[in-house]
Amino acid sequence: MSSGPGAASVPAPDPHDSPPTSDTRPRKSSMFSSLKVRNYRLFFMGQVVSNIGTWMQRIAQDWLVLSLTGSSAAVGITTALQFLPMLLFGLYGGVLVDRLRKRPTLLVTQSAMALTALALAVAVLTGHVQVWHVYVAAFAVGLATVVDNPARQSFVSELVGPRQLQNAVSLNSANFQSARLVGPAVAGILITGVGTGYAFLFNGLSFIAPLTGLLLMRARELHVIERAPRGKGQLREGVRYVTGRPELIWPIVLVGFVGTFAFNFPVYLSAFADDVFHAGAGAYSMFNTLMAVGSVAGALLAARRGTARLRLLIAAALVFGALEIVAATTPTLWMFALLMVPLGLFGMTVNVTTNTSIQMSTDPAMRGRVMALYMMVFLGGSPVGAPIVGWITDTYGARVGLAAGGAVAALAAAVIGLVLARVGNLRLSVGWHRGHPRVRFVPREHREELAPAA
Repeated sequence: MSSGPGAASVPAPDPHDSPPTSDTRPRKSSMFSSLKVRNYRLFFMGQVVSNIGTWMQRIAQDWLVLSLTGSSAAVGITTALQFLPMLLFGLYGGVLVDRLRKRPTLLVTQSAMALTALALAVAVLTGHVQVWHVYVAAFAVGLATVVDNPARQSFVSELVGPRQLQNAVSLNSANFQSARLVGPAVAGILITGVGTGYAFLFNGLSFIAPLTGLLLMRARELHVIERAPRGKGQLREGVRYVTGRPELIWPIVLVGFVGTFAFNFPVYLSAFADDVFHAGAGAYSMFNTLMAVGSVAGALLAARRGTARLRLLIAAALVFGALEIVAATTPTLWMFALLMVPLGLFGMTVNVTTNTSIQMSTDPAMRGRVMALYMMVFLGGSPVGAPIVGWITDTYGARVGLAAGGAVAALAAAVIGLVLARVGNLRLSVGWHRGHPRVRFVPREHREELAPAA
């Protein structure tokens, strides 16, 4: 791969790929093509079960804290404790991931999260649970996530190789969002019927599926990547690596703005359901369900595409921000609800395209550190931005809050798109093509040849 700043790059072909002379560039394929790979199929099936358990625990954890304390602030503290380790130690987790073998690492982190959930289940079911137990469990899960998240993200390329990476990353996102449709509903039934303890118990036991999948994988079929040797300054090396490459740093900056200001949907949607449309928890649940439907559709469409271009990322972020502004002005509940589907679709397109383009532009030996930085920015954005957008929403109203978040996302996309165009020596071309308007970036040196006919 090219190591020069601004160069379009993909991981170098791995010597274990078969056949060794095959083209490793991503290409358009069937929507589920990566599931033909046995190791990835085991990984995917395990994540189906585990993701449902994860969503169940999220709902049960918030409800348990609220029932123990009666305080929404305590729920916020629990969320902050779960994200705090990623903010503090995320880059160090990436350094570890680059040094360690991914499959054994995931066996350890997934086991740790399973034991945490089972311990919390025991505390609840025996009637000895206190709020500090939940705080400790949330922080422990956050610590495991510091290593587990970049390890899982970078392990995908070892499962399928660079040619299927786009498809596999997209299917992972569809997997997680599909669980978002099932997990909260099952959690609600369990909490109402038998209590929160059984939701934690299900999550703990759900880790049996991914652990079994990891153990059944065939090591000889992995696209093994050479690990980074232990050495000083590897954290600084990772940061320098990202900041020296526009194709990495600017997508991360963009997803930082989008995640911090535009993705705080718990704040926005609850305010619209309660304060704008006066429809209560039922409307809030409906908004989230429709957004999850759009997210699944967006992930599946991304799986169908063979490439993850930066221009698609910029366009999706622009449309996503514009849709939030439009949604903020809708006069009726049903118009607002229907807009949740395209919002989910374009929001997922931003997520998947950023994830895939970053992985495809990163040297395999640096992938753990780069993905850790990406996840730190993306996962850390919402907790940091929530108080800001919450204050705007409380002070000026839900419509202003949502519109402001959308405006920040659209403006960031426009500015970063211009920056990338300047770095790539491109210019904006506006014209007509086959009777339709067309807006695109073209090389400056080809201005005359490529100018579309009026």
